[in-house]
Amino acid sequence: MNMNKLDVLIIGAGQAGLSMGYYLQRYSKNFVILDQGTEVGEVWRRRYDSLQLFTPRMYSSLPGLALEGDPHGFLIKDEVADYLKRYAIELSLPIQLRTKVLKLTRDSEGFCIETNRGTYWAGQVIIATGPFHTKRVPDYAKQVSTNTLQIHSSEYTNASQLNEGNVLVVGGGNSGAQIAVELAKRRTTFLAVSKPLRYFPLTVARISVFWWFDKIGLLHAPSTSIIGRKLREKGDPIFGNQLRSAIKKEKVKVTARVSNADGRNVFFVDGTSIQVDNIIWATGFEPAYDWIHINGVLNEREEVIHERGVSPINGLYFLGLPWQSHRGSSLLLGVGDDANYIVEKIVD
Repeated sequence: MNMNKLDVLIIGAGQAGLSMGYYLQRYSKNFVILDQGTEVGEVWRRRYDSLQLFTPRMYSSLPGLALEGDPHGFLIKDEVADYLKRYAIELSLPIQLRTKVLKLTRDSEGFCIETNRGTYWAGQVIIATGPFHTKRVPDYAKQVSTNTLQIHSSEYTNASQLNEGNVLVVGGGNSGAQIAVELAKRRTTFLAVSKPLRYFPLTVARISVFWWFDKIGLLHAPSTSIIGRKLREKGDPIFGNQLRSAIKKEKVKVTARVSNADGRNVFFVDGTSIQVDNIIWATGFEPAYDWIHINGVLNEREEVIHERGVSPINGLYFLGLPWQSHRGSSLLLGVGDDANYIVEKIVD
């Protein structure tokens, strides 16, 4: 057996990996957290400038370190990045940055983790890379004119990146909504959605709606429960009233789902079309686990096989997956619950 073998190796130093580090530290485990970024919180700092969380501070802290400020206030993206960086420093977590995992294999002695900075061995591995891996962009994007600027929402920071003229935001989630509202202040903005928009207020009686969700049992409803399944099927509403107001004032023009594109022309499923100067694809991400060379980790649809983050492969765990155990599993508000559950499995 390799003498330099770790008890546990964590892949990813986002909120999931940091939470896992907190719990492992409490059990005096020999572990390291690997991350390909140049600093903790880097992914948050690169997000678009107007990003604001819809969960308040009281539901956005990781285990062991409370966020400062108004508990009902909402964080902006740089505050999240600063908090994660402070979390890693104050807890003295063993993090190895600029380290990209190239290959994960397993033999009778444990796991071998090959990286751009050498090879690690560990008895157990936690994959905490979250749900955001490969940008999802439709195939017809290749048919869009080179004179039309195309950018994914993960690459967008502010309007200065765009060409002059109008902009089409494709995707009716909260990111697409926030970006559309921001851009509509200065230019003609269209928002393409695949289903009717649903809205939910950020506060009720001046208290965060997530506080009310917590009190009535929605916030931590298990993914396997009837309530959890219904919430998952419906998907998230648009939190807040900014988009609804912008649509009412005709600042944002809502279109049907995009069906195709040709040059500067974008076509919609209802038969309408527009000419566009800029497209922002707020169309989400696809998982990418091609670096895992272990049979039985993924199903035929390339989805992770797990039960609340516990893989059928002995010693392999996942953390930060959407709806891993409940609605907040991939968010700041809920990832700590799953981390605590997994560390108990590891210790047992």
